[in-house]
Amino acid sequence: MLTRRVIVCLDVHAGRVVKGVQFVALRDVGDPVELAAAYEREGADEIAFLDISASAEERGTLLDVARRTAERLFVPLTIGGGVRTADDVGLILRAGADKVSLNSIAVAQPQVVTEASERFGSQCVVVSIDARKDGAGWRVFTHGGRVHTDLEAVAWARECVQLGAGEILLTSIDRDGVRTGYDLELTRAVANEVSVPVIASGGAGSSQDVLAALTIGGAEAALVAGILHDGVTTVQEIKAVLRGAGISVREAA
Repeated sequence: MLTRRVIVCLDVHAGRVVKGVQFVALRDVGDPVELAAAYEREGADEIAFLDISASAEERGTLLDVARRTAERLFVPLTIGGGVRTADDVGLILRAGADKVSLNSIAVAQPQVVTEASERFGSQCVVVSIDARKDGAGWRVFTHGGRVHTDLEAVAWARECVQLGAGEILLTSIDRDGVRTGYDLELTRAVANEVSVPVIASGGAGSSQDVLAALTIGGAEAALVAGILHDGVTTVQEIKAVLRGAGISVREAA
């Protein structure tokens, strides 16, 4: 049976992990390398670092963080933010990441998704989609949720898979950081339309929300951040709830 994944997300700014609400009001929550190692010990299946400032200086900082983290971790590491070319993807992979997340560049230059997939394998390429409710559908935003596009999220997810994405990281901007639960309607709509794993993101307030994302939402993985950073729950508690509901999960090492 395919195990479902609990992925811990660490938003990195200036070499520190931060957390906000709806992509703003950032606060410092700790050192990325130490936090990543601690969450792995708790049983996290993967760690995701997202460089939320993505300037040239931050890219250098994040590559250094990636190297230091990869030396400590055994679980897969995903890094995203500020990627502009397939060469950037190669740099991040060589720094120790297992996967690279593409967001704004995928919208601006979709061929980068295809080139990265062809050069490094689709299993390395995650396309991150930030979506906000818009009428009967969901609108795609880029640049940390600040720039509106003409793309509809479900249709864009389908196109990303055709371009070569191996996973879709789907974040609800409306739910990000507010802890009212994932946008299950959005998650299910995308999961029903693509053939690759969908990672639900944005809105986790409890272990039950993670369970809902993996069942009602149809996601194969759930991204969790703030409720872990603030001690609301733990990876172990989340997995205990999933296990109790009959969901297959990896045991902590």
